[in-house]
Amino acid sequence: MTALLLIDIQKGIQETGYYGKERHNPQAEENCTNILISFLEKELPIYHVQHCSTIPDSPLHPSKETHAFYPGVTPKNEEPVIPKDVNSAFIGTDLEQRLQQKGIDKVVIAGLTTEHCISTSTRMAANLGFDVTLISDATAAFSKEGIDGKFIEAEAVHQIELANLKDEFATIKDSDRLLSEL
Repeated sequence: MTALLLIDIQKGIQETGYYGKERHNPQAEENCTNILISFLEKELPIYHVQHCSTIPDSPLHPSKETHAFYPGVTPKNEEPVIPKDVNSAFIGTDLEQRLQQKGIDKVVIAGLTTEHCISTSTRMAANLGFDVTLISDATAAFSKEGIDGKFIEAEAVHQIELANLKDEFATIKDSDRLLSEL
């Protein structure tokens, strides 16, 4: 059985500059919304993962309005919400147990950000034995400063991270392909 993991699609990551850098793929949340709708229509399991920062000034701290889910992916039919406070959706949570109890062996991962929680959760899911599909246009990355001080564009960060995950940890698909195959 296949489940959808929507990771950290929260208001605090919507804005360019969350990490003090530029973000690519402003369509990521809309693509996540379309995937969520399709999973709802097909009555497939959905799990929302919500980052709960322990840093009081973080926009993802539970005391902040920006901790809330992006409106298009707010849990609708009592889908489970898995709170986490690290990059992995599996560390310090009961997500693995929930998936195993439901007989889920395949996960589709979408959310934010490619280079942080998506990468970490994708690697962990694969290492735990799940068959992982990562949706390339339903995630986004931020630009970075390299170790040499040079600027790395967000699109390059995203593509490199997908290349690192491809085949070894996940099958990479875009949202159109996923939706046509569901």
